[in-house]
Order: sequence, then structure tokens, then C-alpha cells
Amino acid sequence: MGDHTATGIGARPAPVLREYVDSYVGFDLRGSPTGVHCGPPSRALTAVISLSDPLEVAAGVDDGSPVTRFAGVAGGLMRRSVAFHHDGRQQGVKVALTPLGARAVYGMPSAELAHRLVPLDELLGALAVELADRLRSATTWAARFTALDELLLRVVGRGACGDHARQVRPEVVEAWRRLVAARGRVQVGALAAELGWSRRYLTERFRGEVGLSPKTVARVLRFEHAHERAAVRDPLPWGDVATITGYADQAHLVRDWREFTGRTPTAWRRSEVLLGAG
Repeated sequence: MGDHTATGIGARPAPVLREYVDSYVGFDLRGSPTGVHCGPPSRALTAVISLSDPLEVAAGVDDGSPVTRFAGVAGGLMRRSVAFHHDGRQQGVKVALTPLGARAVYGMPSAELAHRLVPLDELLGALAVELADRLRSATTWAARFTALDELLLRVVGRGACGDHARQVRPEVVEAWRRLVAARGRVQVGALAAELGWSRRYLTERFRGEVGLSPKTVARVLRFEHAHERAAVRDPLPWGDVATITGYADQAHLVRDWREFTGRTPTAWRRSEVLLGAG
């Protein structure tokens, strides 16, 4: 493997932020072959700040989507993978926001960002520049994560986050919580009935806030679970991954994997540079 290294270092945000910010990941890719990293659909709205050259990002994998350069990029919930083109080197920080975090951090419902990639400075203004400067001048991952805590606490405080939270119907918050807790293995009709809403009304309200329907979010969560299982160092056979994560069979998993990544599971594993813990 020569000098190839791909390191990912995760951290939890400060406790007061956790309703809005799910996680931080620092990544450092060096000496890899030039390639494309799939940013798969997940429960998170992802923001990525480069610590090196601008990020080269497309809103789809192998589908002709145009590649755009960003110093920092924010995305909403997606139904397909985002493609990060790299020349074998890339260093940056990934921030995973919850859908509620979109209101607290960006001042808008996450639905306004669904299926979109937006320059981070368009959403955060001068704060995005300050954030990038702080992250790049820090010399350790711990210092970078501390800088993220400090700046995100400031922006959440400035936005009177209690008001943001009250703008979201509690039924939508509860539906999101239950979908995530069950990793997508929820019947949407039964969930709506438990919340006292019709399925149609829940779907309209939920999509209006989050940007995806409850049924689509359930599919994304199930795929996310399978992706986590498949991305470990010694993964199980695909049939076992399918069974554990709630797919009817391996063929069902393969269909969803193709839709969400643009690749078969086997082609994805062959092409992907997986981040090792380090």
C-alpha cells in the first residue's frame, strides 16, 4: 500500500448542541489513487469544510452531474450519494446536523436544502470564513472540534434556538425520533395513527419540514444501517447484512444500494476508500 493512509477521527459535539449536531468527523486522505468518494444518503445534513484544496463535489455518482469546487459545502437530506472527487489527498472536517439543526444553525427548515449542495458561506456568511480559518490554524483534531463547539454554540445562541424548535410540530419531531430509533423499520401508517394524524397529513407535514417523506427516510435509514455494517474492516456476507438490517432479501438490498450509490454493493466496495479509525 506504500504511503497510503485514510484516517477518520470522530467526536461528539458539546452536550447542549446534540439536539442539533449529531457528530464531527475529521478525515485525512493521503497517497491514495485519484478517485471518487461516495458520500452516501444518511439521516444527517452534512457540512464539509476543507483543510486543504477546495472540495470537488458533484450531486451524483457516475451520472454526469457537474463537479463544483467548494471551500466549504452544506447539503440537505439526499436520495442519492454525493461524489467527492479527489486526487488521492484530502483533509477536512465533516459536521453532521440533525434536521432540527438546520433551523438552529442555518435559520431554515432542512426541507429548503433537500437534494441541494450550497456553499457554506451562503448560509453562514462571515462565520463560515471564521470557522475555516479557525479549523485550518488549529494543529490537532481536538482543537478543531473545540473550535466547532465554540462557533456552533455562538450561532445556535444567536438564533434563539428555542424559537426554532417551537416552529417544528412536535408530531414531526416524534416521527423523526421513532424512525431513527427503529433504523427505518417502521410502518408509516401505524406511526401516523399513533401520532393522531392521517398517513397523508403526516407525510405532508414531515416532507415540508425535513424534505423527504417518512417512507423515503425509512428507506434511507435502512440503507444507512446496511452501509455501516458493510463498511467495517471484516464485513459480513451481503446476504447477512440484508437480513440484519431488515431487507426482504439480498436482491432487495442490491436494488436500494444501486439507487442510493449508483453502484452495486460489490462495485462500491471495490472502488471506495474506507476511513480507518486512527
